[in-house]
Amino acid sequence: MNKQQLFENIKKKESFLCVGLDTDIKKIPEHLLNEEDPIFAFNKAIIDATAPYCIAFKPNLAFYESMGVKGWISFEKTIKYLKQSYPDQFIIADAKRGDIGNTSAMYARTFFEELDIDSVTVAPYMGEDSVTPFLTYPNKWVILLALTSNKGSHDFQLMEDNQGERLFEKVLRTSQNWGNDENMMYVVGATQGSMFQDIRKVVPNHFLLVPGIGAQGGSLEEVCRYGMNATCGLIVNSSRAIIYADKSKNFAQAAAAEAKKVQEQMAEQLKALL
Repeated sequence: MNKQQLFENIKKKESFLCVGLDTDIKKIPEHLLNEEDPIFAFNKAIIDATAPYCIAFKPNLAFYESMGVKGWISFEKTIKYLKQSYPDQFIIADAKRGDIGNTSAMYARTFFEELDIDSVTVAPYMGEDSVTPFLTYPNKWVILLALTSNKGSHDFQLMEDNQGERLFEKVLRTSQNWGNDENMMYVVGATQGSMFQDIRKVVPNHFLLVPGIGAQGGSLEEVCRYGMNATCGLIVNSSRAIIYADKSKNFAQAAAAEAKKVQEQMAEQLKALL
C-alpha cells in the first residue's frame, strides 16, 4: 500500500484509527478458551467488529511469540484473514526488529516476503545497515522508533549532544538519508503532546504511528493539533481500550462501540483537512 492509497482510505473512512491486536490469552473472554484457536477466534471477532471504523491493524508480536509455535500459527492466520477479508486495511507488524545487516535482511524476508505484511516497526539504534535491508521492498514500509510513549523514553531519547540536538531528533534527521516519506514512518507516542511540533520541524511530510491514546492517556486532540499535516500524516493506535472493552460474550460489540467513538472524534479532527 502506497502513501496515496493510505490517505485515500483515511478520507473514505474519515478515520486514521489503528486497532492494536495485543491479544493476551489471559485477558480474552473465558468462553473463547473452548475454541480450537482462542487467539485467532478473538482476533477474528475484533477485526470483523472494528474494521468499519479503522484503517489499520497492528498485531504486537510479543503477544504471539509468548505462546511459541501456537502463537505464531494464530498470528499467521490473523494476517491471512485480514488480507483476504479486508484488503484495504494497512497491516503493521509491531515487531521492533533491528540487527546487523544480514540478520535484518532475514527479518525483512519474514515480514515482507513470507507474510507479505505492509509494514514493520524497526529499532534504529544499530544504525543504517540495520535498517536499510527493510527499505529494499517496493510499497513496504519501515516504521522507525523515534520518540516513544513509555516513561523510560526519557532515559535516552531526550539526551542532548553538544549542539543541543536530542537523540530522537538525530534519529529523524539521519534516517532521512536512508528512506523517504513513501517508505518510512516514525513511532511517536501520543503522550509526548506538544513535542509533535518539534517532530514536524524535522519530518513535516512523513506519516507518524502514534500509540498511547486510550489506556495510556494520550490526547487525540493534542496529537492532531500538533501532528496532523496535509495528508493527515497520522495513524493513531488504540489497543487495550478497544479490544478489552468488555469481557463478556458481547466483547466484539463493545469493541465496535469503542472504535466507533474514536472514529467519530477523528472525523471531527479531519473536517478542516477534508
